[in-house]
Amino acid sequence: MSQSWKPLPDGLSEPARRLAEELRAVKDAHRISLAELGKRTYLSKASWERWLNGKRLITPQALAGMIAALDCDGELLTSLLRQAEAARDAAEGAAPVSEPVPAPVSEPVLAPVSEPVLVPAPVPVAVQAWPTEAPVRSAVLGRAAGWRRPSALLAAAVAVALVLAVSLYLHGLNGGTDAAAAGLPATSAEAGAAPLCQGIGCAGKDPQLMGCENDDHTLLTGNVGQVVLYLHYSPRCRAAWAGITEGAPGDTVTITNRTGWQETALIHWGYDNYSAMVDAGPADTTLRVCGHQPGGDGCLPLVTDPAARAATMAAPSPKAPSPVASVPVTESPTPSATS
Repeated sequence: MSQSWKPLPDGLSEPARRLAEELRAVKDAHRISLAELGKRTYLSKASWERWLNGKRLITPQALAGMIAALDCDGELLTSLLRQAEAARDAAEGAAPVSEPVPAPVSEPVLAPVSEPVLVPAPVPVAVQAWPTEAPVRSAVLGRAAGWRRPSALLAAAVAVALVLAVSLYLHGLNGGTDAAAAGLPATSAEAGAAPLCQGIGCAGKDPQLMGCENDDHTLLTGNVGQVVLYLHYSPRCRAAWAGITEGAPGDTVTITNRTGWQETALIHWGYDNYSAMVDAGPADTTLRVCGHQPGGDGCLPLVTDPAARAATMAAPSPKAPSPVASVPVTESPTPSATS
């Protein structure tokens, strides 16, 4: 869906302004909301709002995620990002230089030189300049002549194809439906399809790659300062994982089950991340999610029997957020790893 955009900040460099406009055009061309864009790229709606409104320069990893998730001119977007980064670095590195004061020099003593000394000339460094008269391309598919699909998108397509092939094979062994055999998206009618892992077999694995996010139930959410923590659970996979949004590089979130098995997600860049999964299959399973940031630590309340809790919640519809039970966060100086 297209939307009425706010004016971009006046202080943006020309490459950064052009990049923000192209990112907006890609989103509008696919008629998706910021929330849907965040879901497809596994980043928060708030992060995309900052990037598309010029409040911050998009990170290379986030741009790669958008190129992989949406049909767009990845080469153009990547080129614009490099130009915007160069303009930002040049602005940050610019500083007034004082006129050097020459030091007193004594009368030089000239020595005879038998042969001239050859000094290699400096090697010129190519600097990519912002085009001023070149024809303007658009990042939206279909608006650029001679568009080529970037290598990042091709690699993502290959990975998706491999996962889909394995999923269809396993599903066929378990009597999959005709829709699954045709490669159609899973629906509520296919709830019985075998996941790629279950219980202890999911421990340490990515919920997205294993398909466990397809029936993700967000059992709890809460704040530690400005950071938002999430407890996710998949009934089909009988596994759980933690999520963190609105954070900063260095913030972490950790999920611990009854046996003491832990998985931690660290924000390396951007504002979001999610952990690998822990086993949540046994009936006596307990789950605890704790977050750490420079401003302090905090934990969500302990959850017992996540399967029973998820059974009371409505099944998540495709590409829609799961029901959320908002709870307060228990502040603690050091979250217990086995609580």
